[in-house]
Amino acid sequence: MPTTIRRAVLTLPAAPLGAENPLPSLRTARDVHRLDAAQRKGLPADMARQTGYEPLRSVLPVRRRDHYTRKRALTDVDAIVIENDRLRATVLPGLGGRVHSLEHKPSGRHLLYANPVLQPAHFALNGAWFSGGIEWNIGATGHTPLSVAPLHAARVPAPDGGEMLRLWEWERLRDLPFQVDLWLPGGSDFLYVGVRVRNPHHRPAPVYWWSNIAVPEEAGTRVLAPAEAAWRFGYERSLRRVPVPEWDGADRTYPLNSTHAADFFYDVPGGERRWIASLGADGRGLVQTSTDALRGRKLFVWGSGRGGRRWQEWLTEPGTGGYAEIQAGLARTQLEHVPLEPGGEFAWLEAYGPLAADPAAVHGADWAAARGEAAVRLEAALPRAEVDAAYAAWRPYADTEPKESLHTGSGWGALEAARGHYDLPGTPFPPETLGEEQVPWLRFLRTGSHPSPDRALPPPPSLVSPQWRELLETTDGADLCGAYHLGVARWHTGDRSQAVRAWEGAGRLWFVKRCLAFADAEDGHPERAADRYLEAFEDACAEQREGPGWTAALAALGEEAAEALLAADRPAGAGAVLDALRPGTRERGRFQLLRARVLLAGGDAAAAREIFDRGFEVADLREGDETLGETWYATEEVLLAGGGPVTREIRARARAKELPPQYDFRMRPAP
Repeated sequence: MPTTIRRAVLTLPAAPLGAENPLPSLRTARDVHRLDAAQRKGLPADMARQTGYEPLRSVLPVRRRDHYTRKRALTDVDAIVIENDRLRATVLPGLGGRVHSLEHKPSGRHLLYANPVLQPAHFALNGAWFSGGIEWNIGATGHTPLSVAPLHAARVPAPDGGEMLRLWEWERLRDLPFQVDLWLPGGSDFLYVGVRVRNPHHRPAPVYWWSNIAVPEEAGTRVLAPAEAAWRFGYERSLRRVPVPEWDGADRTYPLNSTHAADFFYDVPGGERRWIASLGADGRGLVQTSTDALRGRKLFVWGSGRGGRRWQEWLTEPGTGGYAEIQAGLARTQLEHVPLEPGGEFAWLEAYGPLAADPAAVHGADWAAARGEAAVRLEAALPRAEVDAAYAAWRPYADTEPKESLHTGSGWGALEAARGHYDLPGTPFPPETLGEEQVPWLRFLRTGSHPSPDRALPPPPSLVSPQWRELLETTDGADLCGAYHLGVARWHTGDRSQAVRAWEGAGRLWFVKRCLAFADAEDGHPERAADRYLEAFEDACAEQREGPGWTAALAALGEEAAEALLAADRPAGAGAVLDALRPGTRERGRFQLLRARVLLAGGDAAAAREIFDRGFEVADLREGDETLGETWYATEEVLLAGGGPVTREIRARARAKELPPQYDFRMRPAP
């Protein structure tokens, strides 16, 4: 059959994403995948340089997605299906362009782990993310803020005379446009993916890219790559070079042989073909290969321990089977960012398809023979020269203008195009895509002023790039929105004192008072921060507004205020804030955990334990966050002490107890 591209609808149990958090995310990015200067010593020079190059300061200008739930209902999701007589790929343009599934039609095999549900969890840099399929991670170390965001999608001509699906957007963390072109050559067993990231600015830009592929984690599955060593990074935050396949008494190329979550970045020698494969006990599975620009290859495992198994259940449904991730990236590890020169671009071609190898060789004790078998079978199925030729054939088509829109992304690219007048052939950002969040900024671009702020809701998302900050520095002092946005932009660049000065000019608005309170907390003034948070919270509560955006704002402010009051050793005040939250908000798991902490800080460990005994779920529990388990252990210590001091012996007795499995999300060995 000829290759076809068609719209479709995928119906899945899905939890609603909820409203975005309208409070700007001022907190410095708490990345669990980061090395300090001491940890970078001893690394190869290029790796050390790139792990310290332009780390993310915060997730600004992106807003957080943390108002989702775990209540799923059957939901229709927009999809685009790319199909030939060999493969069927289903893409979700409204959810980051995720390839949800890839089916090999002759064998009936599903090559990816296709999650049977859409359950947001806090793994993206800005919050909501879901597991499964192939995701396109761009921006900074971690899962992209575009994980659950819409992308532009269109039909464009393919190099073989057929059609391909183009996905594109403006990535806002690094202020860069990118595109992903997917097509199936006639009769091919491989999905081709052409990727391009461009830097239209007059300054270098840090670039991060990892294609993240979820594969079934079945007994006997082995991950192979052309390497004899790997850089292992665990959630204890250490990077070390380890041998492949065996390390610390186990063959780590079998995902279930690891106990805790970990990354294995394969150290592929220069000149070797870039590929990675996940093959089952029968020697069959998925292989991914690319042109050499996509240098890195990685295996991520959840591990067989309780914490990893709990996360697997959390992200999907119990009994549906687990998954591992094989990945491909621009750098050797995900801790690195690669500089892209002004006016430059990174481009490469990837291919995804089935691989069948001799299971005896794949699972034999000889690692060189195992990976050699996979390499030979890959070369027979898709020669390296053919991938290079496909890349060369695709490059002229990367600039082809889309001929039929299939999905619309955000209006941020159109706003940047209006400001910068960029020439970006192949990825248009037309003015008709501008939305209500961009219109006030377009007005500012043309007039130099913002609309008067609504006293209840914060203004549209702040913009923090050097170009927008330069424009904001010229705003009139009477422009309250301009002062607010200028403060956010200054804070983002680390200019804290001048950020506070800007906010003080608009300090009668509750959301500006919140910014000042946050600055106090960061600068080591917990009492003043607590007082300002209380004032902001009381002002906000007095507004009595309705709607999902207002509910999300009040919940976010209440959480921050309660945390600030706890930090100031004022648990009674924190409890009063929780009491003032609206029904439906204060019952959420995040606030149940906060309530337990407040009770514990106030000396009522028994009441705190009752909350755990009744049971609750923190829907937005963050990757690597150990607060849930630590709070349970802290209540256990106080209860064992029986009103006396918590001694070292009591702490040891408490820690010897088993954390209830529903609260065990630990991704590292117990300290």
